[in-house]
Amino acid sequence: MLTVTQLGVHFGERTLFEGLNLFIGKRERIGLVGRNGAGKSTLMYILAGINKPSEGTVSYPNDYKIGYLPQEMAHTDEISTRLDYESSEYSRLIDELTDANTRLDIIGAGNLEENIHRILQGLGFKDEDLQRKMSEFSGGWKMRVELAKLLLTNPNLLLLDEPTNHLDIESIEWLEGFLKNYAGAILLISHDRMFLDTLTERTIEISPYKLYDFKAPYSKYQVWREEERDRQLQASKNQKKYIEETQVLINKFRAKKNKAAFAQSLIKKLDKLERVEVDSADNAKIKFRFPPAPRSGKVVFEAKGLGKSFGNLDVFKGLDFIMARQEKVAFVGKNGAGKTTLTRILLGLESFEGNLMKGHNVDIGYYAQNQAEELNPKITVLETLESEVTLESKVNLRSMLGSFLFSGEDVDKKVSVLSGGEKARLALCKLLLHPYNVLILDEPTNHLDLKSKSVLKDALASFDGSLIVVSHDRDFLSGLTEFVNEVTPNGLKQYIGDIKNFLHIKHAESIGAYEASKT
Repeated sequence: MLTVTQLGVHFGERTLFEGLNLFIGKRERIGLVGRNGAGKSTLMYILAGINKPSEGTVSYPNDYKIGYLPQEMAHTDEISTRLDYESSEYSRLIDELTDANTRLDIIGAGNLEENIHRILQGLGFKDEDLQRKMSEFSGGWKMRVELAKLLLTNPNLLLLDEPTNHLDIESIEWLEGFLKNYAGAILLISHDRMFLDTLTERTIEISPYKLYDFKAPYSKYQVWREEERDRQLQASKNQKKYIEETQVLINKFRAKKNKAAFAQSLIKKLDKLERVEVDSADNAKIKFRFPPAPRSGKVVFEAKGLGKSFGNLDVFKGLDFIMARQEKVAFVGKNGAGKTTLTRILLGLESFEGNLMKGHNVDIGYYAQNQAEELNPKITVLETLESEVTLESKVNLRSMLGSFLFSGEDVDKKVSVLSGGEKARLALCKLLLHPYNVLILDEPTNHLDLKSKSVLKDALASFDGSLIVVSHDRDFLSGLTEFVNEVTPNGLKQYIGDIKNFLHIKHAESIGAYEASKT
C-alpha cells in the first residue's frame, strides 16, 4: 500500500501540481490521465523514487517494491567486461554477485528460466531471438526486454508509462491477460483507450490544483467528467446570477440608513462565498501542414532481390519493390517480418543484400519509432529547431513551436524532461523545417493523443510528396494510403487500396487479427 500526502512540484514560479493526495491499495488497477504536460510522467518519477517533489511525502512499508517502466530509457546492449581482478571494486562486485545468487536460491528461483521464456514469448519473441545480441534489436524490441525484466521482478506496485507503444496487437492482448492476473497493484499511463478500459477499474486525472478520482475505467470516467463539467457550468451560472442579484440589492440599500446594516450583511455574505470553479476544457491541438514537396524523379525507390539477415537469422529475402512519385504506401507485416528494418534500409541506415536504387532528387524526411534515440536530450526545445534550421527555411521558430503546443517557457525546456507526447510533437515539428519530397514514418502515432493523430492524418493526406508509413493504428491508416505493401520472409506483396481493403482480402477484422493469423 502506498500513500501520497500533499505532493507538490514547482519549477521556479510555475506550479505543475500541488496538494495532491493519493492512496493505492494492494491489487488496484488505476489509469492515470491528464492533458499533455499535466505532470503524469513526473508523478511516476516521484513514486518510483527517481525524482524528489518540491513538497509532500510518499510513504509505503519497508519491504514494498516498486517497478517502473518509463516511456523511454537508455539500454545497455551487452554486459561489460572487467580486467581489474585485483581491485577492491572487483572484489565488491563478486561479493554482490554471491549474495544475489544466495538470495535467488532462498526464494526458489530455479524456475526463473521457465518464467523468462514464458514472458518473452508472450511479448512476441521467438525461440531463436533469445540467443540474439541486444544490439541487433530495434528500440521497440529493447523496450520489450525492459518490460520483461520488470515483470520478472514481481514488484508490489507496477508503474507503467505507455507500455503498449512498442507492442503489436497480439503482444498487447497477452500483456492485458498477464496484468489482469498480476498479484500486485498497477498504475498505468496510456493513450490506448481500449487497453485502459480492459485493464483498469479506477481512473485518476491529474490537474494543477485537484486530483479527480473515479471508481471506473477511462471511458466511463470520461462520461462522468463531462457531466461533472456541465454541473460546474450550471452551478457557476446560478452563482453568477445570485451574485448579480445580490449586488443589485446592495447597491439599492447601502445608501439608505435603515437598510445599511442589511446591505453590509449582504456584502459580508458575498465576501465569504466560495466561488464555483469550472475546469477549462482541453481544446488545444497542434496545427500544421507539410511544406510543398520539391519534384523528384518518377521512380522514388526500386529494389530487386533485397535481403536482410542478422547472423543465421533471415529477416526477409528476394524482396522486389518499386515506388512511384507521390504514391502513399502503408507497410504491414507479421510480428518480426522486418517492416522497420526495410524502412531503415531505404534510409541507408542498414546494410543489405541485393540491389536498391534511390530516384533522382529524392530527399527523405524520417520520423523514427523511438524518438529518444533521435532527439538530443541535452539541448532545449528551441535549440533543437535552431540546430536544424537553414537560411532558406525563413520561419519563425517560436511561432512554429506554438503551433505544436510549445509556448512561453516550454521552448526553454531540455528535451530530456519532455514527455513522450511532447517529444513526438517536437519530432513532427522538425519535419516542417525542410521541404522533403519523401516522408518515411515508423509508428508516428505512438505517443500522440487522439486530437494530434487526427491533425497528423489530415496533414499527411494533403502532403503532395511520397509517403511510406508503418503503423498498427487501423483508424489512422484508413483512407490515408492508396497501396498496402505486405512484408513477408519471402518478399513483398502489394495490394491496391487502403488498409480496409487489405484486411477484407485477408478476412481479418483488425491489423491485430491479421498479425495473429497463421496465413
